Amino acid sequence: MELREKAYAKLNLGLDVLRRMDDGYHEVLTVMQSVSLCDEIRLKLAGGETITASTNLKYLPKGEKNMAVRAALLFFERTGLPVRGGEIEIDKSIPVGAGMAGGSSDAAAVLRALNRAFQAGLSRPELEALALELGSDVPFCVTGGTVLCRGRGEIMTDLPPMPKCWAVICKPPFSISTPELFSIINCGKIKIRPDMDGIIKGIERGDLAQIARRIYNVLEDFLPPQYSEVKVIKSKLIDLGALGASMTGTGSAVYGLFDSQDAARSAYDALKTQYRECLLAVTTEKLGLN
Repeated sequence: MELREKAYAKLNLGLDVLRRMDDGYHEVLTVMQSVSLCDEIRLKLAGGETITASTNLKYLPKGEKNMAVRAALLFFERTGLPVRGGEIEIDKSIPVGAGMAGGSSDAAAVLRALNRAFQAGLSRPELEALALELGSDVPFCVTGGTVLCRGRGEIMTDLPPMPKCWAVICKPPFSISTPELFSIINCGKIKIRPDMDGIIKGIERGDLAQIARRIYNVLEDFLPPQYSEVKVIKSKLIDLGALGASMTGTGSAVYGLFDSQDAARSAYDALKTQYRECLLAVTTEKLGLN
């Protein structure tokens, strides 16, 4: 049996950190948006009980440290279905360590594909509950779209699809450790916060300019000096015509929003000569599970 599924990247349209919770995690408030940039997943299920992963990036884990493998094992465990061993081939296009939920989206894609192929009948809430056991971003990645997320990201409220737009995404030649960045956040020292109400109203009105003007990621204010290239990329995107620009997640990728494909392509062409990982994507709507 061979299954194929796309795993879509996400962007954070504004990201606020509200407080440190009793469990040690930080409560965040953000709008997550899926985009067309995706990994290609192929599940080749043959027999036995061993599931491994292979990717076009040799340094990624092949066993249970790979989120896609963990997702498959968790699916069989929770549904009570016999494990179907085999290989999960992942053709990575989403940059690694970029804050774009690449590993999380791979895991969610595996859950979707197995649920469909084995007719397990898990509903969206059931799949999202399963996904949360794998990571905070995985529940969103089950169906994607435009979603207001709170808590660790798992408390989700669907929003209308945001106006179609194009994103130019640049990842500088470094990644940022999520635990390291959150360890230095002081919520009492956050001076600038994204206008989340304004972003949501912009989405409801279909006003891309209103959305783009209000995106902001408070984590940028706590970046150590060695990550200053994030702000450099933001400035370049604005200079090249982006309606707004921001770091996504804990970085290190930075994106700019454009209202026309031609404008986005022009900015992309200008930046791809400067950054090895420069990508062009368009916003996507919520996925179906059938």
